[in-house]
Amino acid sequence: MIKSYLITDPSFYSSEPSLFTTKLTDVLKNNNVDFICLRDKQTNDYKSLAKTFKKILTCKDIKIFLHTDYTLAKELEVDGVHLPSNHFCDIRLAKELGLEVIVSTHSLKEALSAQNLGADYITYSPIFYTPNKGEPKGLEKLKEINDKINIKCFALGGILTKEQIKSCEEAGSFGFASIRYFFKG
Repeated sequence: MIKSYLITDPSFYSSEPSLFTTKLTDVLKNNNVDFICLRDKQTNDYKSLAKTFKKILTCKDIKIFLHTDYTLAKELEVDGVHLPSNHFCDIRLAKELGLEVIVSTHSLKEALSAQNLGADYITYSPIFYTPNKGEPKGLEKLKEINDKINIKCFALGGILTKEQIKSCEEAGSFGFASIRYFFKG
């Protein structure tokens, strides 16, 4: 069964803690989520939002990841960190802290580099059309990536339907990651 990875975004969830709590709690009631990442590049107080995030997820069987800040991930005792593709140098540092690491990748070269540096997972994107994210990679490239790597891959980008999820699973993906799929309003 393909794993699901919810990535938050302030344009859908808000950076204001009480509104964030309400929206995320509602999304979690209506979706099966295996992994989740707090991604908010707009807030001036990521640490407080991360504490709220962790509190919401207490007693849920969901792997919790913070975006980029591996020292905060360690401090808050979450499962891991999701690093952007320009932070490959932080993989080793996050692993030394005992964290699981997901790295964003956009090419086979990046995927292999993340694997060789010790990442536990990658996201590969964009698979389907996603606003402002460039030309979609498509399912053939996704299958090629999955055939050539030995770590777990989350397909990411433009995944909005169960049919797209199924096609990513058929291309060999461990999971799918999305912002918009989980947020229905």
